[in-house]
Amino acid sequence: MSTSPLSANIRDAVAVLQSLQPLAEALQRAVDAICVCLTSQGKLLCCGNGGSASDAAHFAGEFVCRFVKDRRAFPAIALGSPAATTTAIANDYGYDRVFARQVEAFARPGDLLVVFSTSGNSPSIIAALQQAKAMHIESVALLGGDGGACRELATYPLVVTGTKTTARIQEAHALLYHSICQMVDDRIA
Repeated sequence: MSTSPLSANIRDAVAVLQSLQPLAEALQRAVDAICVCLTSQGKLLCCGNGGSASDAAHFAGEFVCRFVKDRRAFPAIALGSPAATTTAIANDYGYDRVFARQVEAFARPGDLLVVFSTSGNSPSIIAALQQAKAMHIESVALLGGDGGACRELATYPLVVTGTKTTARIQEAHALLYHSICQMVDDRIA
């Protein structure tokens, strides 16, 4: 009897999620940086493409609204959300600059860039990380595969190495960013 697609996906997802354990220390460093940012009047600037854009918006929403506990709102912006701004930048500067231009506009000392890329090689995410680095803005990167070019650009890379399947990487990213939210809430809520 063959395995159902659901059973196979569950098996694969469990294996990928278990492969995240070695990221515990790196995750703690990312949480430390987020806590410093938020307790020092900084804000989170979050971005990604496609499904990762949805993850970036979800992550930002957990901070602006709440994760589990009622607490004060924390400032987090999902870049790319204002369609007029994003399409104007894409039209005038090229799509690769859509997030970098917004980092240039909105980032201030003490802020933190949080990027999502399942390949680690998205040109628009690479450009955003380069812009942040040029402005001395630290960054957390949730990546997949080998981390791609983003791994070296990010201050705090969190790389899901247990799979090359985009869906499994995104599921692992969700567990990582929900863990971040819980750890931040436990620390500073």
